[in-house]
Amino acid sequence: MTKTNQITIRSLQLIEELEEVRKLESSIWGENDSIPTHQTLTAVKNGGLVLGAYDDQKLVGFQYSFPGFDGNSLYLCSHMLGIDKAYRNKGIGNLLKIAQREEALELGYSLITWTYDPLESVNGYLNIAKLGGICCHYVENCYGEMDDLLNNGIPSDRFLVEWHIRKDTKNGKQLDDIELNQVLLESVMQWNLNEEGFPVPSKQLTKIEKKLAFVAIPKDFRSIRDHNLQLAQEWRMITRYVFTKLFSNGWKVIDFHKNDKSELPVQFYVLSK
Repeated sequence: MTKTNQITIRSLQLIEELEEVRKLESSIWGENDSIPTHQTLTAVKNGGLVLGAYDDQKLVGFQYSFPGFDGNSLYLCSHMLGIDKAYRNKGIGNLLKIAQREEALELGYSLITWTYDPLESVNGYLNIAKLGGICCHYVENCYGEMDDLLNNGIPSDRFLVEWHIRKDTKNGKQLDDIELNQVLLESVMQWNLNEEGFPVPSKQLTKIEKKLAFVAIPKDFRSIRDHNLQLAQEWRMITRYVFTKLFSNGWKVIDFHKNDKSELPVQFYVLSK
């Protein structure tokens, strides 16, 4: 059991608990695509995992995983993590992932994988910088055209993350001696600001001569998507091209550079070979 302040994380196995999870999922993504309770119940009885985050007795977040097999080895496929809107940006996602790691180790897993939208900077910081996940696979339109509350309007491109949970995978060492000015200068993606104050991708560096590469993404992609769908599409397609090209040439995402400068509208992925 993991606790911080009033939040408690616990493993869920009862059908009543899993029905609460389904209802929370529906409130986040919409009713149409919620996972049936009988499916999550079957998963937890067969090597899967559902975790709930509680504020007192109120379910405010969840994480759902099921077993995966690639033809050679078993791993845990982390399919969904959702947080009640009123409880976001409070570290609950990190708590759920840490608890997931503990439970997965007890179940005998060594690897957890999942997908996420690479343009969501909050998720990038959690998945790559804080947890220590790595990525060298870009999946174009992974789930097809999605019409839920969070993904409607643009292709569902995803990073496929690998989290090797038996290793000390915490990142951050790569950036100890790197100044933000260097990251800005060497970023593969360059940008300008439009009249709305949103970053607009402008040009790309054609040659990378250093051991690390930096790729800029918007700090607040959701605001761009909500106010300027055409610009959101532009970011999607240009980052698709950049990451696909880098991964095909042997680069992989190993860290995430987060800055708190209000005048800087982007964050950066860090890649190495």
